[in-house]
Amino acid sequence: MGLFDFINKFKDIKTNMQYAKILNGYTPIFSQFGQDIYASDVVQQAISCLVTELTKANPCHVMKDTKNNTNDLTPVDKSNIQRLLEQPNERMTQTDFFEKMYWQLFLNYNAFIIPTYIRDNRGSKTYTGLYPIQPTNVTFLQDSTGKLFVEFLFANGYKTTLRYSDIIHIRYRYSVNEFLGGNESGQPDNKAILKTLDLNHTLLQGVSKALKSSFAINGVIKYNTLMDDGKMEENIKKIEKHLANNESGFLPLDIKGEFIPLQNKIQLVDANTLKFIDEKILRNFGVSLPILIGDYTKEQYEAFYQKSLEPVLKRTGESFTMSLFTDREKGFGNKILLYPHELIFMNTGQKIDLFNLLVDSASCYKNEVRTAFGMRPLKELAGQIAMSSNKSNAENNKIENENNGGIGNEE
Repeated sequence: MGLFDFINKFKDIKTNMQYAKILNGYTPIFSQFGQDIYASDVVQQAISCLVTELTKANPCHVMKDTKNNTNDLTPVDKSNIQRLLEQPNERMTQTDFFEKMYWQLFLNYNAFIIPTYIRDNRGSKTYTGLYPIQPTNVTFLQDSTGKLFVEFLFANGYKTTLRYSDIIHIRYRYSVNEFLGGNESGQPDNKAILKTLDLNHTLLQGVSKALKSSFAINGVIKYNTLMDDGKMEENIKKIEKHLANNESGFLPLDIKGEFIPLQNKIQLVDANTLKFIDEKILRNFGVSLPILIGDYTKEQYEAFYQKSLEPVLKRTGESFTMSLFTDREKGFGNKILLYPHELIFMNTGQKIDLFNLLVDSASCYKNEVRTAFGMRPLKELAGQIAMSSNKSNAENNKIENENNGGIGNEE
């Protein structure tokens, strides 16, 4: 079932509804937000950096080991949910889906995803797709029982109403508004950063004007005699021709002419000031200059991950879990987690140290070792546990003892 077919079923669901009650007194109708700050190249680069890193995370349907009463998480590889996380809909790859979703989140401080589904005879849902949407207005409604609904209005005038529990809603900088991320009106609060962007724009204009002034008048030719306008224009053309053809750096003049240079003192903005403004803008998004240009250390990236990426990934997983699983399924420990790409912070030496520990305890597969160092996995090694030679010998002895009825060779 496609997105339009799905939401069209709910088009007239709004019967006998009223605006959702909101404690701050605002009517819960929210338009999508102004995007004037995104004309800045620094802002776009910062958001692009965040989105690029966030799309590297691996979404995974996991389940707690409730049978053994432990908190161990086990991946549910063949579930309907996992299939959707890997191929959200017929038009988007996993990266496309999360990239669009995160751009919407940072542009609007809210991202809405509609999961389409079909129900079987028992009322259970089977999800068929995940679609990030871009409404121009959202209105929160409630029915007589207090159940919450959301009315979406799109740019083409199409309008539909869905149960809030049926959509995935991710909020960014969720503070004073009861329903949406952003300020009290459910919009990004860009007042502070707009001042910095205006200063940055003024500085860039100053640099542009300074460069243009370097091509302005640099000197005056004074003639120690009277000339009519026609003669003056003729002499000016001759001087321009001399300047165009000149390769020595000297301008020949006769005894009647005198060259008077003008001292142009071009004041450019110093590099430290421009760097300070750039970093001030980037700090608003939690992106440092080394992260932006890709010249970072392990410690810098780890700090960036913990400060700017991890909270968004955690919020994303919780929002997906809240919508896609029933209370009973959540009670059994089903959830969505987004894992950073493996060994994200480790250099080669640290990977070697880690795998020495994992191999010694037989806690990893041979192909995991290969892929961690950039080598392709081998078919013949599939499913084989990597273990040290001592561990391997002990396992072989154990198998041999079991085959001999538990009678081993005593030393």
